[in-house]
Amino acid sequence: MSSRKPEPRTFLFEDDGSIPNNPVLPFVIFPTAINLSGTAYPEEIVEKMFERNGWGDIWRNGIYPYVHYHSQIHEGMAIARGRAKVRFGGDNGEDVDLGPGDVAILPAGTGHQCLWASPDLVVVGAYPRSGRFDLCRGSKAEREKALTVIPSVPLPDTDPVYGKNGPLLKLWRA
Repeated sequence: MSSRKPEPRTFLFEDDGSIPNNPVLPFVIFPTAINLSGTAYPEEIVEKMFERNGWGDIWRNGIYPYVHYHSQIHEGMAIARGRAKVRFGGDNGEDVDLGPGDVAILPAGTGHQCLWASPDLVVVGAYPRSGRFDLCRGSKAEREKALTVIPSVPLPDTDPVYGKNGPLLKLWRA
C-alpha cells in the first residue's frame, strides 16, 4: 500500500548510439513509495497496487543482466524483496541502488541492466494497458525502428503507484 508520496527522482538520458532512451519523457524513480514493512508477502502488495492503478501483464523476476529496452511500451518495476544496482539509460546512463518499496517507471526506449542483485531479489513489473511488449538489445536495426516507434507510444491513463492523479502523469504531460 502506498503510504506517502516521496519526491520523484527524474532523469532524461541521451541516445547513446545503441540505446535510444526516450527523448521527451523522463525516467522516474519513486524512492520507498510502497510501505512493505511488516508484511510476509510484499509481492502481493506490489501486484495489487499495479492492478488497482490499471497496470497489467504483471510479472515477478529479477532484471536481466544485459542492457535492453522496450520500444513499444512503458514499464513499471518495483522492488518487493532484496536490493539491486541497476544501470538505467545505457552505457552513459545512471547506476541506481534500489531496495524494497522503490518503484522505477521507464518510458519506452529506456535502457536498463542489472549490475548486481542480492540473492533474495524479487522485482514485480507491470505495463500500462496501451502499448505492446517487445525486447530490444541495442542492435542498429532495432534502434532505427525504435526511433520511429518510441514517440508514438501512448501515455498511460494512470500512474502505476498513485493512480489517476499521480505525479507521473503530471511529469509526463508537462
